[in-house]
Amino acid sequence: MNSVEDVPRPGSAGNPRSYPFDQPDRLGVHPSYAELRRDDPVSRVQLAYGEPAWLATRYADVKFVLSDPRFSRALAFDRDEPSTRPKGAIGRHIRSLQYLDPPEHTRIRKILSHAFTVRGIEKLRPGVQRLADELVDGMLERGRTADLAEDFARPFPAGVICELLGVPYADRHDFQTWSDAFMSVGRLSPEQIRSYATQLREYMGRLIVQRREAPKDDLMSILVTARDVDGRLDDDELLSLAVAILVGGHETTASQISSFTYALLARPELLARLVADPELVAPTVEELLRYVPLFSMAAFPRYATEDVEVGGVLVRAGEPVLVSLVSANRDESVYHDPDVLDVTRKESAHVGFGYGAHFCVGAQLARVELQIALRTLLRRLPGLRFATSEQDVEWKRGLFTRGPLRLPIAWDGA
Repeated sequence: MNSVEDVPRPGSAGNPRSYPFDQPDRLGVHPSYAELRRDDPVSRVQLAYGEPAWLATRYADVKFVLSDPRFSRALAFDRDEPSTRPKGAIGRHIRSLQYLDPPEHTRIRKILSHAFTVRGIEKLRPGVQRLADELVDGMLERGRTADLAEDFARPFPAGVICELLGVPYADRHDFQTWSDAFMSVGRLSPEQIRSYATQLREYMGRLIVQRREAPKDDLMSILVTARDVDGRLDDDELLSLAVAILVGGHETTASQISSFTYALLARPELLARLVADPELVAPTVEELLRYVPLFSMAAFPRYATEDVEVGGVLVRAGEPVLVSLVSANRDESVYHDPDVLDVTRKESAHVGFGYGAHFCVGAQLARVELQIALRTLLRRLPGLRFATSEQDVEWKRGLFTRGPLRLPIAWDGA
């Protein structure tokens, strides 16, 4: 490995960069990522808490780290992993799905597999479509303007995941607030984070007890059976999995619906193409998944189990590596004009849902929701546009997920 660059570690000549970078406005990607891809693709960074880490920014390196078995998520559990908040900020440290490697990780994913197969998700389409239409019905009844984020983007995926998991839809406002504990990047105080996380876990714990007493035809009952009857989960795994599905199943998709709609409203010519040809919605969703930055930073570091070369740099055993999906999806060596939203793009698949063993288990469900959301909005809201101007859109701050906090829209009357 003589050709591999052994970059100076902190404390010697090289000092790590402060990370995360400042969040740019709207759907912008920080220019530091492009600079790093060009000049320092595997670089040293330091977050507010935890040990220094490597940051991989190129598409090939990101996929390599996410798929090579020499990189472990499980090792992060007992380490002072890089983070924007102190270890244990959300309460008791639980060895959840995100802290497992195969074969333990594979064991738990298999429990979810039949609920998230392509065929299983396709069976949900009629119900998902019905919910989308009901929400648009409510918007139409209230006039010709609405806040898309509040009136559609948040309740839509929340309703879908509630139906799938078996969580009362009437409680969505509570768990949407509590979810901020797991998504906060400086927005909440440590006390608020701990309080919200505790409330959400206690809420899910009560639902688990209810399913033990009266099982239903939902994913929560399947998880409880896997714990109590089959012995494939322990108590911590059951609770953490239920919380992860609830939080991940609505927050990320809600942000994407708002951001995708914003991106289309800012491009009236593309919006008109989709209205004229709804078949373009599916490829447009894929390009939006590549183009739109969902996360404000790279997280969930992988630890090298032995010395490994990544992008020409030697990562020593025991060192953490962060991977930027946002940067990988804008890699100039993979995508032509990567900063252009091009719905006819034919290049390599994006990594918007991750890659490797931890590829998002709910990816197919998210695709269905995003496609139905856009098709329904374009079909039922003629002349869809910003209610005032693009500049009046209010954006989220201090959260792991990015997107509009308020998105005022208007449409033409009948």
